[in-house]
Amino acid sequence: MHIKAIIIDDEPLVIEVIESFIEEFKNIEIVGAYRTPLKALSIIEEGKVDVIFLDINMSRMNGLEFLKCIPKYPQIIITTAYKEYAIESYELEVLDYLVKPFPFSRFLKAINKLTNRLIIENKLHTAIDFEQSPHIFLKVDKKLVKILLHDILYIESLKDYIRVSTTEGTYVSHKSLSSISDELPDENFIRVHKSYAIAIDKVKSIEGNLIEIGTKRIPLGRNYVMHAKQRIIKNKGNLLNE
Repeated sequence: MHIKAIIIDDEPLVIEVIESFIEEFKNIEIVGAYRTPLKALSIIEEGKVDVIFLDINMSRMNGLEFLKCIPKYPQIIITTAYKEYAIESYELEVLDYLVKPFPFSRFLKAINKLTNRLIIENKLHTAIDFEQSPHIFLKVDKKLVKILLHDILYIESLKDYIRVSTTEGTYVSHKSLSSISDELPDENFIRVHKSYAIAIDKVKSIEGNLIEIGTKRIPLGRNYVMHAKQRIIKNKGNLLNE
């Protein structure tokens, strides 16, 4: 999937940082960078943009006020130094909210959310080919590794790290279980324990408070057991495997 992005921010250094981050993703193209929202209006109205990295407090126009003035806009990732606009931003259905200065790891989480949102939206209208299969990128041993969501079996928390077990292998990344859970579609994945999240369709059996996935037996946490069992039993397929 080729993603077209624009950046709207009145701070040149911030634009440079976002551009340097995006260079890590071969499927994302920056088609414009603007110091004011109005200069980006024509390209947005033409529908040639998939995502806008949008600042809020700018010298000539507030980013959120700009969104309220246009009838239709693509996915929005807010990039701001101010936390207090978060609730108002989500009321405008922004995809993510990054507070400056944000590290690459936080930016990566936003890109994973963006990729899967665009893939799922596209799935509703057209068939997905192999290259568009839903995926995330994980930073593993200083490189970004693409992991297809339908390959994931389960994810285990290792304190400050996670171990992602897939049909293709196992990957360890410096990330929290809560963080990666936020990036995964709720239709396909579920938290079953404080230390485990699983792919619902990969469950082979449930015996007492143990879930079998492949050769692994995963415990069902007391606070998760009822909801998890209901979700697993009622699972009737999902977007990843259609």
